[in-house]
Amino acid sequence: MMSMEGIKDWIILNMIPGVGSSTFRRLIKFFGSPSAVLNTSLKELAMVRGLTPSVCQSIIAHKESIEIDEELRLIEKHSCNIITIEDQTYPSALKAIHDPPPLLYVKGELTEADSNSIAIVGTRNASPYGKMASEKLSNQLASRGITVVSGLAHGIDSYAHNGALSASGRTIAVMGNGLDIIYPSENAKLFDAIVNSGAVISELSMGTQPRRGMFPQRNRLISGISLGTLVVEASRQSGALITADLALEQGREVFAIPGPIYSEESKGTNWLIKQGAKLVDSVEDILEELPSHSFQQTDDNIKNEDAIIESQLPQDEGTIWTVIGSSPIHIDDISRQSGLPIFKVCSVLVMLELKGLVQQLSGKMFIRKAISL
Repeated sequence: MMSMEGIKDWIILNMIPGVGSSTFRRLIKFFGSPSAVLNTSLKELAMVRGLTPSVCQSIIAHKESIEIDEELRLIEKHSCNIITIEDQTYPSALKAIHDPPPLLYVKGELTEADSNSIAIVGTRNASPYGKMASEKLSNQLASRGITVVSGLAHGIDSYAHNGALSASGRTIAVMGNGLDIIYPSENAKLFDAIVNSGAVISELSMGTQPRRGMFPQRNRLISGISLGTLVVEASRQSGALITADLALEQGREVFAIPGPIYSEESKGTNWLIKQGAKLVDSVEDILEELPSHSFQQTDDNIKNEDAIIESQLPQDEGTIWTVIGSSPIHIDDISRQSGLPIFKVCSVLVMLELKGLVQQLSGKMFIRKAISL
């Protein structure tokens, strides 16, 4: 990795208005280095095929005015690193897309293990079903050595990150803003936890505020750094479908979880399945599409997790645990299906909640929580 002094010109060129990833790459190919670009004339810039006069003028006008010292100060203050596309630590999967960012701001650490990554994305307005699916599948992927990638947003993204963290696994958050800004601010603790167990990354300079137009650009990194993208819950207008489209363009796998046909937040995932995305109802549906070396086998082809949990619970708790599944169930139905009186069911549910195995929803409904064995 270059020293911060040697990387200055990379940062300056990346910050010049009008110089996107494609233009950056075209300039480097023509001139050889960011330093050479910044030391060239307007006449020489005009010789680069595909470079518009306005971009040429922007480079000349801004190359001396970029506040690089302030940018470097913020990078140091927020303990970030800069990885350029020429660095060995730059993610190989991301480098392979048609418009990789020339540099990445990284808070935390990217490792070789992150070459085996799956993106999990979906709606901010997640249902209990979507939250459970995101958290549990993320937990199961992380427990097998797969890094979980998402975007730190409310809803599906947050549950995906938390599921990986609960398995003591790795997770990467890709931001659509500068890394000195935590967005949404309510996820500050999650942001810090991800930094300690993976990385938060962005292609945008410090101080860049989150804007709606930034997120499709950000989404290409979420799919591009991953072997495949799993869409958990999404409406037909969801940005998660943009991520799925980008994954297809990048030659990556697309997975989707089916949902209720009358749920607006499942119309996008059900549509993806109609279009050929792989239907997922277990983690094995994802793992079987990955190279065999991409994940860690556990015991003999992975033990049945539910059976392990049930065997470790007292009899009544095990009975009720088997009744409660991935869809919310009312306490009266739990009593009827388990054959236990309602007063006994109430006391057992309290114990299962304390053990982190079930979650109570509104209306005396209960659902399993994602767990890590």
